[in-house]
Amino acid sequence: MTPSQEPPRYPPKPRPGDRVAVVSPSSGLPGLFPLPFDLGLARLQVEFHLEPVEYPTTRKMGSSPRERAEDLHAAFADPTVKAVIASIGGDDLITVLPFLDRELIRANPKPFFGFSDSTVLHAFLWQTGIVSFHGASVMCELGRPGAMARQTADSLRAALFVPGPYEVVPADRFRVMDVPWDDPDTFVAEPTTEPGEGWTWHLPEGAERVVEGRTWGGSLEVLSWLLMADREIAPDPAAYDGHVLFLETSEELPSADAVFRILRALGERGLLARFGALLMGRAKSWSFDRPHPPEERIRYAREQREAVLRALDAYAPDTMAVFDVDLGHTDPQYVIPYGGVVRVDGSQRRITVTY
Repeated sequence: MTPSQEPPRYPPKPRPGDRVAVVSPSSGLPGLFPLPFDLGLARLQVEFHLEPVEYPTTRKMGSSPRERAEDLHAAFADPTVKAVIASIGGDDLITVLPFLDRELIRANPKPFFGFSDSTVLHAFLWQTGIVSFHGASVMCELGRPGAMARQTADSLRAALFVPGPYEVVPADRFRVMDVPWDDPDTFVAEPTTEPGEGWTWHLPEGAERVVEGRTWGGSLEVLSWLLMADREIAPDPAAYDGHVLFLETSEELPSADAVFRILRALGERGLLARFGALLMGRAKSWSFDRPHPPEERIRYAREQREAVLRALDAYAPDTMAVFDVDLGHTDPQYVIPYGGVVRVDGSQRRITVTY
């Protein structure tokens, strides 16, 4: 059977006091920006009562793909380590794939947490038959200035320790602008937030507007790399039948045209129409390279939504979609089980994940 045909394989969850691996499979940025990283490690210990374990490449910039694969193997193979958490994302985890031992990891399933470039490892674990958890990196979420966002902390705690359903709700407030990690003053106060406006639903009405299925997706840009390299994409589009697709975009702020073209590629491959529902993360609309003013941020998010709807209209006209879900490159951020079960109830406007 393909992974999609098997029952979801949720790894055993850690317990307070357990050791958890902190790895950098994409980038050794903790070595350049220790302030958010060390804060994240401290919160793992103090707020979550877990013991973080670092590996040789965790703070090392320029480590080879083989070295990073060796750290992942060590983390999954160690019976005293009960979960694996990425320090942050990056852009070349795809180069680590050829060095990963699928059977070693399959034989030692553990919850893996991370997002952005970690989409590569999530897709690998999905193909391996292991449910993982998209979200909650050490530097971004655990290392948030001031305090962790309440919804992020609650979601992470449930994903780590509590099996079962968990309802995702729209954030009352969210953060737009990033902060400089090399400035100690950054970590003194809470980041500035703006009022949330809820989710936008597309085609929620109808007798069959409740979709429950396993998830697949992640960072749209990273998925495009996997598509180009033909890595960790199921050869038979039917493997995704009934799944819930979830997508999000990064601080690189891809254009609306780029978003449409990636979704078009998914459509031409015969994948897009296979999914029963789409959860689209809140569009990241500000970066240090492009510090958009409010009106430009609104325009960017609107154009991205229009591009997604254009792709759905062309390739998946019956697919229900929810926009501005708090997942991926946003704050607060909900953890989404990758390969786990999600229920999207259009009639009640509710989203429930299963941890």
